[in-house]
Amino acid sequence: MTPRTALGALHIGALFFGLAGVLGKLIDATAVVIVFGRAGFAVLALALFAWAARSRPWLPLSRRSWAGLVFCGVLLCAHWVSFFLAVKVAGVAIATLGFASFPAFTVALEGLLFRERIRPGEAVLVAVVSVGLLLVTPAFDLASHATLGLLWGIASGLLFALLSLANRAAAPQVPAVQAALCQNAVVALCLLPFAAQQLPLLGVADWGWIAVLGVFCTGLAHCLFVASLGVVKARSAALVFALEPVYGIALAWLIFAETPTLRMLLGGLLILAAIIASSRLSQRH
Repeated sequence: MTPRTALGALHIGALFFGLAGVLGKLIDATAVVIVFGRAGFAVLALALFAWAARSRPWLPLSRRSWAGLVFCGVLLCAHWVSFFLAVKVAGVAIATLGFASFPAFTVALEGLLFRERIRPGEAVLVAVVSVGLLLVTPAFDLASHATLGLLWGIASGLLFALLSLANRAAAPQVPAVQAALCQNAVVALCLLPFAAQQLPLLGVADWGWIAVLGVFCTGLAHCLFVASLGVVKARSAALVFALEPVYGIALAWLIFAETPTLRMLLGGLLILAAIIASSRLSQRH
């Protein structure tokens, strides 16, 4: 995968991840059940894809690689549960605002953990993205549910930043499909004891939405995300994935007829400008 194709894969993954919040609003189930079903369908989709492709062998892994995949799976599980808890408690807007903190977390943690110098241009781009995300997020009233939802969203953003860095360390050694399948299997196993009793209560429509969430917004998107992190830095991926709330708001506009305001459109333009500048900086360096 070249840097150009990796950036394209990131954008496609961001689009599917942006749809996840909308689906979470449609599904009448708890966050634990949604995440379990999402991971379970993702495992099935990735296993079928790995069997059909047969283009790259299933690599035997060392204990260190297995430990890294399990750790990434636990982070992924915590990230998803915290995000859908934020959606259920306070709605998509506040959950998105909290999750939008992940680019700042990623740049700070990557510089700290990998001891890489943060270039001034990257700090400016993160600031621009943060301002854009504040603009695209609808205004809200910090009531009790809103505060709790915002905290869950911020926790989700921090966990996603840690997941990005952990995948960056593991991705070059493990094929993308294998890594994504193992991590989603860890998520499903972690949540199975808590979700088992609630599964019979799901309706047919809810199962259908969960299947879409697992196959497209998880299996395909996660595979693209992990594969791209073997080529681009986590901070560049974070800036691209800052488009996720923009995609989510756009999809909510189309599906729920929630017309964005001029303020939200301005924020989207700022984020797009920052991502274009980030791509140029990545090519230059």
